[in-house]
Amino acid sequence: MSELSEILAHNRQFVDSGEYAKFFTDKYPVRELAILSCMDARIIELLPRALGLKNGDAKLIKNAGALVSHPWGSVMRSLLVAVFELKVKEIMVVAHHDCGMQKLNADGFLKKAEAQGIAADRIETLKNAGIDLDKWLTGFDSVEDSVRHTVSLIRRHPLMPANIAIHGLVIHPTTGKLNLVVDGTVQPETDEAGVMPSENGQNALPPKRTP
Repeated sequence: MSELSEILAHNRQFVDSGEYAKFFTDKYPVRELAILSCMDARIIELLPRALGLKNGDAKLIKNAGALVSHPWGSVMRSLLVAVFELKVKEIMVVAHHDCGMQKLNADGFLKKAEAQGIAADRIETLKNAGIDLDKWLTGFDSVEDSVRHTVSLIRRHPLMPANIAIHGLVIHPTTGKLNLVVDGTVQPETDEAGVMPSENGQNALPPKRTP
């Protein structure tokens, strides 16, 4: 039996038994919280249990590495939808130790792609079309630095309201222990002119403060 067949069989039993009733909730998260986390299988159940969350408490967005790779990509859009359409007031970026995105490199990735039948000339065509596969397929060295970077991208997005707290944490994939990296309730430091330095060393405008 394939995984699909097994899942469909389980689903029929789940629905017929009425087991779904205990999961009834509203589309608006009870704790007004959105979480961006990694897709790692080890934290499917561990993360909500370690955070004390139950069904309906939070919006959960997952990808490889708990990353925002582009300010106008689907992850950032999902976070903004959570804020403006679903009444979210806090966002948590929760990455984890021993992440598969650490040390990810394009050469190794593309070799695995070729081993599974992706033609080398197709990869070359992508490169010739201006797609920077080396950058796109490069992971990070430090999970804490990655969390700080992602929090910064979310915080500085032109459509993200200043009153939304953006936190950054790292969870242990075995014990569930959380390490706080960024406390979004603490206002970032500014220089004498009230301007925040950006990650590339240039100055950025401070977020607008709500009255």
